[in-house]
Parts: sequence; C-alpha cells; structure tokens
Amino acid sequence: MTESEMKFRDTTIRNFFDKEDRLKSIPGQKKKKLVLLEHLISKLNAENQYTEKEINTFIKQYHDDFCTIRREFIVQGL
Repeated sequence: MTESEMKFRDTTIRNFFDKEDRLKSIPGQKKKKLVLLEHLISKLNAENQYTEKEINTFIKQYHDDFCTIRREFIVQGL
C-alpha cells in the first residue's frame, strides 16, 4: 500500500467512525465504502467461521443497519 493510499484509508476511517468506533454513515463512494468494509472485516478472526446471527451481532456494534453492511460484505466478496 502506498503512502497516499494509507493516508486515504486513515482519513476515511477517521471521518466515518466516531470516538466510540461506531460507523456514522455508510458512504456512497465505492472506494470509501470498501475501505470501511475492510476495516470492519479486519476486526473479525479470519480463522473462524461465523453464523449469520454472529455476523449481525458483530455489525450491530458498529452500525444499526446491519442488513446493508452484511449485504455489502457479500457483494464485495469479503
């Protein structure tokens, strides 16, 4: 990842997450949305397999619209 990409990533995360680490809104721009989805996915243990209910509970910690975020995980192949 280039320095420019890292700055974009960090700025996007800082702008869209509040101090409690909750997602303020879901960006419309695909590039920003992907950064935020990857940030959330990074908080999961890649070794585990999660049920839909577990994923919903995980997402609810960060945003109330868990259905949209879960769907975006699937659409983006995450």
